[in-house]
Amino acid sequence: MEVDNRKVLIAIIIVTLLLFLAVVSTSGALRIALSVPFVLFFPGYTMLSALFPKRGSLGGIERMALSFGLSIAIVSLIGLILNYTPGGISLYPILIFLTAFILVTSAIAWYRQMTVPLAEQFSVAVNISLPKWRQLGTLDKALSVSLVGAILVALGSLGYAVAMPKTAEKFTEFYILGVEGKAENYPKMVTLGESVELVIGIVNHEYEVTSYRIDIKTNGIESNQITIQPLANEEKWEEVVSFVPQSSSESQRVEFWLYKNDGAKPYFKEPLHLYIVVTD
Repeated sequence: MEVDNRKVLIAIIIVTLLLFLAVVSTSGALRIALSVPFVLFFPGYTMLSALFPKRGSLGGIERMALSFGLSIAIVSLIGLILNYTPGGISLYPILIFLTAFILVTSAIAWYRQMTVPLAEQFSVAVNISLPKWRQLGTLDKALSVSLVGAILVALGSLGYAVAMPKTAEKFTEFYILGVEGKAENYPKMVTLGESVELVIGIVNHEYEVTSYRIDIKTNGIESNQITIQPLANEEKWEEVVSFVPQSSSESQRVEFWLYKNDGAKPYFKEPLHLYIVVTD
């Protein structure tokens, strides 16, 4: 039985959109399993369909084997490009780029196949019975072994990634900025009793949901305490906060102490700090 390749492309587009939503809304081993078609098959297959829309230009086994290899090459190239973008190599940019690539190459493949005479259009042969090994040529045997090997390696890599997930270094970003959101124009001269404003930011890279607390002290006296709602991994909190100095002085040290998960000890040994002059 032969299936029109355009129907296969429609199925790939539908599955890609469904998988995109599923991957975004899941995590852990399930997310990795759902991502396998994105990485190992769809990009290469749609690219080959766009490059070779005619029947006979590539055999079925060759097309399958090349789809796996080309998919890995495409994903690697996309990762290299994303590495030089502000978003970097992370889940959502990769998903968006891969989904866009699959949709665009599917559309090109559809158009190119429409320009080919019906008798010459590539179609997918679905055979229930497996061909006998002795009847296969040397090239088909080699490609069959390569295809099975690629699938086994991919499944093995997936199993290893699930069983032994690699976790990068855990840390928290903590910074203070001027009210304009830049690392400049920090408050210097203030009047006693006057509210001092600046921007404080936290980015969670702890690979778990984490809550934070910030204690602001001027010359050792607590001026404000800020409790931040729990942040998911890679989630950012940044707001304008204020504090009021309690005494006048030509040089007051303002300290910003960060605490994690209601801990008694500060997250960092030394606080962020700045100096201000408080006048009467």
